[in-house]
Amino acid sequence: MAEITAPRVLVCETIAEGGVDLLRERVGHVDLGIGWSKEELAERIGAYDGIVVRSATKVTAALIERATRLKVVGRAGTGVDNVDVEAATRRGILVCNAPGSNALSAAEHAIALLLAQARNIPQAHMSLVQGRWERSRFGGIEVTGKTLGILGFGRIGQLVAERAKGLGMRVVAYDPFVSDARYRELGVEKAATPEDLYPLADFISLHMGSSAETRGFLDRGAFACMKRGVRIVNDARGDLVDQDALVGALESGQVAGAGIDVFPTEPTTESPLFGLPGVVVTPHLGASTAEAQDRAGVAVAEQVAAALTGGVVTTAVNIPSVSPETIAVLGPFLPLARHLGQLLAGLAGGAADPVEVVCEGGLAEHDTRLLTTGVITGLLQAHLGEDEVNLVNAQSIARERGIEWTETSSPRARDYTNRLTVRSGDISLSGTTVGTTSRPRLVEAFGEGIEIELAPNVGLFRYRDVPGMIGRVGSILGDAGVNIASMAVSRSQEAGLAVMAVTLDSPVPRSAADAIQAIDGFVQVWFVTLAM
Repeated sequence: MAEITAPRVLVCETIAEGGVDLLRERVGHVDLGIGWSKEELAERIGAYDGIVVRSATKVTAALIERATRLKVVGRAGTGVDNVDVEAATRRGILVCNAPGSNALSAAEHAIALLLAQARNIPQAHMSLVQGRWERSRFGGIEVTGKTLGILGFGRIGQLVAERAKGLGMRVVAYDPFVSDARYRELGVEKAATPEDLYPLADFISLHMGSSAETRGFLDRGAFACMKRGVRIVNDARGDLVDQDALVGALESGQVAGAGIDVFPTEPTTESPLFGLPGVVVTPHLGASTAEAQDRAGVAVAEQVAAALTGGVVTTAVNIPSVSPETIAVLGPFLPLARHLGQLLAGLAGGAADPVEVVCEGGLAEHDTRLLTTGVITGLLQAHLGEDEVNLVNAQSIARERGIEWTETSSPRARDYTNRLTVRSGDISLSGTTVGTTSRPRLVEAFGEGIEIELAPNVGLFRYRDVPGMIGRVGSILGDAGVNIASMAVSRSQEAGLAVMAVTLDSPVPRSAADAIQAIDGFVQVWFVTLAM
């Protein structure tokens, strides 16, 4: 039998028929591997050039190792957490998904959870079908005229806001990575901090990605700041809410109700939330509509077909659409670009807008848009997490949030062969790479030369240039059990200020950061965690 040389695609899980038909039309050979065991998949994967999965199939490094022909993995959904993207990238395999396919469904489900708990609909239904007529027990509240607080104002948060306003609700949102112009455009009030939003909201709905910054975002401290009787909605990520803290707040009456679609561990059939009065739970149904699944299936089929037939793949999460020559030169600077974006976000306290990216030296001889995208990726990853933002989707997510940026290039780089600078407002940071491994290095902050190799935990300070300041910082960090790995200081005679940068072996407790900020003469203090 002659070997089949035309591309072959394996669809491992049920997707929209339109997606399968599209693959057959554009690629040709499509097999349905629905119901295959892990062993059978591993045995047969070597025959396929493309594979389409949803969430049940795990595309592990071991499976990828056996996929000798594989060129593309398509995930029919928003995330790619069931795909070993790093292993795929090492093999030159494209990984793509269907971002935004479930946004409308997730937004509608948030509104459904809001209304269901406001009117006790699930509890009343269960009571009635069990033979009890309990009108007085299940009286609810109206949502018209109430205030909805939205934490995370990206695509889904904005869709929720539009629908809440249609219900006559006042909407206040917190998201430091959304421009003021976008809030005004949607008629939504902007909260400068979560603490500003908490006492205003009758309902709070979460629409954040999962990151080091957002895990456990609603904890005991947050619930204590809220209006008594607030109601919570979460169909975003299970780890955004401290579950024990929510249970305690429900039992005390501080929180009157909750609509929960996502849990810290899934699947789950046991939770301390189950059965509590005022709590409505669903088994991660935010994206579970026929329309969302159809959109995801067709969208990922289009991407897989494009990858196998020489088309343009617009939702790749691991390989940007640039030439190998450009990647060879700019690739080593991508980590630096991302780290500078993360630092900028940490120093700006959110959406640095507008952002200016300047490439100097040999970098300027190439198409530097890739490095600009790297900066934007880091800026957004600081808030949304690495699973949500990548080099392919960063600019579109930034545009959703009204963030603007410019990029310029210059063939001359002051003091360095290549230099990358990011600016926003009065914040300016510059870096370069050093050594054969292109280690990222900060070389300037706030216009002052300062040389320090970047590390996962970075501190930056501006303070009055008088004796004793460095020692006081070291003492406070030492008392907090935080070791300083490296330090650099730059003095500005003109302003009478100095800039200090430190790298640290561990994150800095809030109490230690506050103690440094309280030192007389310290103007600004930042501690930023970088995803290295």
